[in-house]
Amino acid sequence: MDAAAVAPPDETLVTRAREGGVLTLTLNRPHAGNSLSTAMIAALQSALDAAAADTGVHVVVLAGAGGKVFCAGHDLKEFQSNRDPSFAKAVAAQCSRMMQTIVAIPKPVIAKVEGVATAAGAQLVAACDLAIAADSARFATPGVNIGLWCLTPMVAISRAIAPKHALQMLLTGRLIDAATALRFGLINDAVPAAQLDAAVGALAAEIAGKSPFTVALGKQAFYRQLGMDLASAYDYASEVAVRNMLAEDAAEGIAAFTQKRAPVWKGR
Repeated sequence: MDAAAVAPPDETLVTRAREGGVLTLTLNRPHAGNSLSTAMIAALQSALDAAAADTGVHVVVLAGAGGKVFCAGHDLKEFQSNRDPSFAKAVAAQCSRMMQTIVAIPKPVIAKVEGVATAAGAQLVAACDLAIAADSARFATPGVNIGLWCLTPMVAISRAIAPKHALQMLLTGRLIDAATALRFGLINDAVPAAQLDAAVGALAAEIAGKSPFTVALGKQAFYRQLGMDLASAYDYASEVAVRNMLAEDAAEGIAAFTQKRAPVWKGR
């Protein structure tokens, strides 16, 4: 891969803003549609890794600067200038790792979508645990229009929405509006653009107020059981339930409920 992929992450490409337990990571290449250059992927990977390790961060919000484009997908100019198959393979591996990190980190990740999310940008939305969009937002996997099937976006999108909806996006490459994305299940809600900050802030704050131990345990269990058969999923969930019930935060939560007071989470 080229030097940009192995250089120290450029923190200006992904800005960080913290309010309480909520960390907002903003893709900051509005002049280039917040596209996922190798440097941008590296910066986002670094920011996600840091968020995962920071016990003060309870929820991560992922946004795009500029308001017109959430993320336009991969930076196609990089591929035009480097036709070496090993470069494409390395970028795919780098991006796949970053997308899987969103799922793996023990903090919920909420996509805050303004503008257009296309190709790997739509993949980014699908990879996040939750997604709230402005009602003017639009989504697409347009690779098929230029002779490129959106293969890695397909992985996240096909796991987030029904197969026929996923194939409709992949086969046509058409932009879908926020109402359609909501109907497909790609996003959780669509709100007027003027209300987007408030809607995402309220959701993030609500989740940030829960036990971080319980949320981390639950997020990991949710994704693990999805790949299991029914009996195995119940066995696994039952095993995790025992660990959850014996946790200090569970004891505190039950005590707070019976005593009609707010819980004081210990994070364990």
